[in-house]
Amino acid sequence: MNSVLSTLRVLEEVAVRQPIGVSELARATQIPKSSVQRCLVTLQQAGWLRVVDREQARWGVTMKALAIGLRGAGEQDLRDLAAPVIKRLAAETDETVQLGLRDGEDYVIVATEDSKQVVRVFLEVGTRVPLRATSAGVAIMSRLEPADVDELLKHELTEFAQAPVPSSDELREEIKRTARRGYALNVSGWFRPHVASIAAAITDSAGRPMAGLTLAVPQMRYDSTQEESLAQLVVAAADEISKLISSA
Repeated sequence: MNSVLSTLRVLEEVAVRQPIGVSELARATQIPKSSVQRCLVTLQQAGWLRVVDREQARWGVTMKALAIGLRGAGEQDLRDLAAPVIKRLAAETDETVQLGLRDGEDYVIVATEDSKQVVRVFLEVGTRVPLRATSAGVAIMSRLEPADVDELLKHELTEFAQAPVPSSDELREEIKRTARRGYALNVSGWFRPHVASIAAAITDSAGRPMAGLTLAVPQMRYDSTQEESLAQLVVAAADEISKLISSA
């Protein structure tokens, strides 16, 4: 039983911290490195984990794990519904497009369509980040009730992944601006330094914000004069996905 619990603990930590190496996993789980390695191999053989960075031997979850999570959330068809819209938005902008789901206080990337440009933004599917550390999270919060936002922001988070995160007061102001303009904008590098992003919320059949759509651009290539035109494309794509969800 202990070995089963250890394996499940390793799977949970990889899902939260990916990409992650054996040493960091051992510290996080307080399980010996040799045991962590055996757990990783077992999970890899079962199809739950894969090596995402062979040079540094770092691990991440597979689409199998992600699919189970989506089925548990009742949104197993979201990626299939959104795929044509995401591909079209990526083609129209020649930038990376990311689809993510809200999971409590977190935001989980469930699909991406990468830019074809040499310098582009990349984020592993399955990556989990605090909702408040992403433009998509701000877009989602802008569609929530004030009491729900207060609950999400009651604890301060000053940094994530060694990058600064706005304070709760700053986020409240940003949420207000996002609600007014209809999309979230991040050009200051929350969570991902040197990345600019425009995001819009995706709603379920009841009109509740459940997901986000993000256009991610290397900051060196971001042109603020194109903000409005790019934002219109992102919002239109997010609205289209919301309608597909409602009619599914």
